[in-house]
Amino acid sequence: MEIKGKVHEIFPTMQVTDALKKRELIIEYVENPQYPEYLKFEAIQDRCNLIDPLKVGDDVEVFFNLRGRPWTDKTGKKSYFNSMQLWRVNVLSGAGSAAAPEYAAPADISSTPDDDDLPF
Repeated sequence: MEIKGKVHEIFPTMQVTDALKKRELIIEYVENPQYPEYLKFEAIQDRCNLIDPLKVGDDVEVFFNLRGRPWTDKTGKKSYFNSMQLWRVNVLSGAGSAAAPEYAAPADISSTPDDDDLPF
């Protein structure tokens, strides 16, 4: 799955257990400008590094897998949890990105000089 939005908050990497680390990313998703949504994505293990280049305010495209699992508490009551695990992030435009690079004006190749030394 994929979604486009703006980086709202970036959390540091957490060492959950000796073998598991995760990092969370909050994306502001604005389908209806009157009611923006704030979606929490998780990066697990080596994917935590995918969040490193991001900055708050960046427009991004997040690719993720939707995961769901049941959990039963001590009293036997069953609950369900969902998580969105990101696996790729593309920065579409940065919050403080530099202005577009300037290029030299194109050369006028329609005019031909008198001393044209080309063999064709």
